[in-house]
This record gives sequence, C-alpha cells and structure tokens, in this order.
Amino acid sequence: MKIRKEIKVGVIFVVATAILIWGLMFLKGLELLKTSRTFYAVYDQVNGLVSANPISIKGLKVGQVKKLYFDPNNPTKIIVELYVLGDYPIAKNSSARIFSSSLLGSPEVEIIPGNSTEMAASGDTLLSQTEATLGQEVNKQLLPLKIKAENLISSIDSIAIIVQQVLNKNTRDNLVEAVEHVKQSLENIAHTTRNLDTLMTSQRNNLAKIINNVESISSNLKQNNEKITNIISNFSNLSDSLAKARIPSTIAQVNKAITDLDLMLLKINKGEGSVGQLLNNDQLYKEVEKAARDLNLLLEDIKANPSKYIKVSVF
Repeated sequence: MKIRKEIKVGVIFVVATAILIWGLMFLKGLELLKTSRTFYAVYDQVNGLVSANPISIKGLKVGQVKKLYFDPNNPTKIIVELYVLGDYPIAKNSSARIFSSSLLGSPEVEIIPGNSTEMAASGDTLLSQTEATLGQEVNKQLLPLKIKAENLISSIDSIAIIVQQVLNKNTRDNLVEAVEHVKQSLENIAHTTRNLDTLMTSQRNNLAKIINNVESISSNLKQNNEKITNIISNFSNLSDSLAKARIPSTIAQVNKAITDLDLMLLKINKGEGSVGQLLNNDQLYKEVEKAARDLNLLLEDIKANPSKYIKVSVF
C-alpha cells in the first residue's frame, strides 16, 4: 500500500514541529524528558532578575527562572516561578536567595536547603532572600564617607569665612610686623649666641678654674661634714638655750629701763631736779663755779700758809 504524499508531508511536519519545540525547550533549559518541579518565591524586589536566569543548589545548576510577575493580591510583591529539574530533595523551609555571582554578572537564584524533615512539593512557596547588589553595597559603604565629606566641606567653608573675616588688612599688617619682630628677635638671639660662644671660648680657662674651685669646696664640705654637723648641732643647742632664756621678759625690762631713762632726760631738759637746775639754770651754774673757784683759792692758801690755819703746840 502506497502512502499518499500528503500524509508523508504531514508526518514530516509534525516530527519537525516536535523537534523544534523540543529544541526551543532545551535551549530554555526546559527538558521535557526529565522530572521537573515548579516552586514559587515572593520578593519585594528582584534586583534585575529576568526569565531564564539560572537556578543553582550549592553551586550546581538545577534549573532556571520561568516567569516573574506582580502578585495580583498585593502589587507591591513580585512572584517568581522557579523551574527546577531533577528530583533533588528540597526541604520545605528552604530559601530562594537572589544574588550576583560576580561583579558584572547577572542575578541568579540559589536555593539554600533547609533543615526540615518535610520536603517541598511542586507548587510550594519557598522562603525568599535578596542579597544587596554591588551598587547598594557600595552606596552603603560610601554613605558615611559622603556624610563626613559633606560635613568636612561645610567646616572648611566656615573656616574659610572666619579666616577671611579675621585676616583683614590690619590683621595682615600686624602679622607682617609680628613676623618682622620675630625675625629681629631671632637675629638678636643668634648674635647673643655668638657672643656667648666667644665668651665661653675666651673664658674657658677661668671657667675651668671656677669648676675646680667648686669641686674643691664641695670636697672640703664633704671632708668637714662631721664638723659642719657639730656646728649645726651647736646652733640648735644655742637656739634652744635662747628659747629658754626668757628673752621676752628681759626685753620688756630693757624697754622699761629705756622708758625711765627717757623720762629722766625729759625732766632734766625741763630743768626739774638738781641735775636739771644745774644744766638749765645759768645763775646756779655760775654760783657753783664761783664756789669751786673760792674753794680752790682756799686750798691753795692752806697749802701755802698751813700755820695760819693749823696751830701746833709742842710741850
């Protein structure tokens, strides 16, 4: 029996179509002849994840992302369908983490196995995790530096304004004058240093003699340390004796005697008493002088003519 030409063409077309569909599915990673499961994960953001991005478990590729769409019940969430080939056991509390395998690589999904004894079935929703992108990490690290840089720039602007206000013309002139004074002071110090150096050079022998004398004095003090100690002890004993000598009462008595002497001299100056009359009364002084002169004449006459005044009888 001959097969009609139309049937042959139809069979070839069906086979070609099947091969084309299988090839397309194979290229997409959807193999029809292997066991496959579909899991779901819900994310707040997917960091650029698209369909056909690979899915791995412990670094081994096990499938690919099938579809992404917004949750019709909650538009702020994104549902991702995970197409997993093979029958690798996946615990019910496993997580689907979105991450980037390299700096410039596209996002991938890694299924992190959980520790539950209950296994997830096709159609279950896994836990979701999202790893920060490189840009987010860089921004996170650079944000404190950015804030510090902005604060630093603000501080520098403030300092610049303050410096501009402080360093006016008068201040600049004062600074120039101060620098000139400092320069003159340094020149004076240098001149003084040269003079000191010259003096030290010329008086080196004298300084050596002075140092030798000081050493000799210190040596003598060391050798006479015991004598010096005795002298200090004697001074200490003397001070103790003076402390016990009732010096305050003696000084009080001396002060009283000086006061009495001042009083007596005051009375003499006023002419009170015999001494005062003698010193202040000229008439009395003249009479005393006359009496002394007469007495002197009498004594001379007695010495010259003793017989006139003394009679001697002899038996």
